[in-house]
Amino acid sequence: MDQSDISAKERIEELRARMGQSIIGQRAVIDRLIIGLLANGNLLVEGLPGLAKTRAIKALAKNMEAKFSRIQFTPDLLPSDVTGTEVLYKSGDETEFRFDPGPIFANIVLADEINRAPAKVQSALLEAMEERQVTVAGKTHKMEPLFMVMATQNPVEQEGTYALPEAQMDRFLMHVNITYPPVEDEVEVIRLVRGEEIAALEEQQGQAASGDRPAPIPQETVFAARREIAAIHAADAIDKYIADLVNATRVPAEFGDDLKRWIEVGISPRGSLALDKCSRTHAWMSGRDYVDPEDVRAILPDVFRHRLGLTFEAQGEGVTPDQVTAEIVRQVALT
Repeated sequence: MDQSDISAKERIEELRARMGQSIIGQRAVIDRLIIGLLANGNLLVEGLPGLAKTRAIKALAKNMEAKFSRIQFTPDLLPSDVTGTEVLYKSGDETEFRFDPGPIFANIVLADEINRAPAKVQSALLEAMEERQVTVAGKTHKMEPLFMVMATQNPVEQEGTYALPEAQMDRFLMHVNITYPPVEDEVEVIRLVRGEEIAALEEQQGQAASGDRPAPIPQETVFAARREIAAIHAADAIDKYIADLVNATRVPAEFGDDLKRWIEVGISPRGSLALDKCSRTHAWMSGRDYVDPEDVRAILPDVFRHRLGLTFEAQGEGVTPDQVTAEIVRQVALT
């Protein structure tokens, strides 16, 4: 088949399949990463150590025609280590300052353990994530047309970390949770990694076959998919349903005593826009040209998870944002 005859949907399905070969038992996580890519948003990926957060993001970048950059966030990191800086160059008797781009200038940026860096460094990401540009020494430098930040954090270790401010959390399109895999998937993970180690040893010895890796998915596939997603139809009832779900977080007392006790701060309009984008992308990936209420409900926890401000009472009772979201779904009707 001529490569030009392959649709954007088929190429994205191929990307999903390739990622599934190296990420066992995390189909939902793979789908969320792809949705984030197609919806042109930034993702916060959270999970315990060793649950393949970094591996999942690298699997996406490896199979894309994209420049990948990884930033390991540490307490001694400086903003210029992320954005880049002006460097003095000398040629003969002439000197000039030139901008030396930092690792943020890539297509897919992995901000590993973002909560280990202080607020000044975290804020260096804000302009890039929201405005798709970086300003250094009074000069603005645009990011690539294909650009997304995928940040990871560990929910358990809080010593020596800096909690992300609400303003930065809201700039993430979704908050994706990675949990422990079931036993049968864990067995497959062991076998997969064992096979990769054998393949790496063979490659070191020059025994690996060349040309086995398929061609990366071109960037134009993402842009073509985005154009198709923009044309996905959302009925008036769906738009109203999205607005009602978000509004329930702002006036929780109108939707039951539990929500009144649990929610302290509601969700901003940025959450409504994120829910609309992700719902349309979910519908497109499901092979439909219209948004179904199930698309909204499927993506709702990932959009609400990091935007809900819970009361001390809710936190003391161990109530999670996902439980609050489930209660909102029960209380809000589709009209």
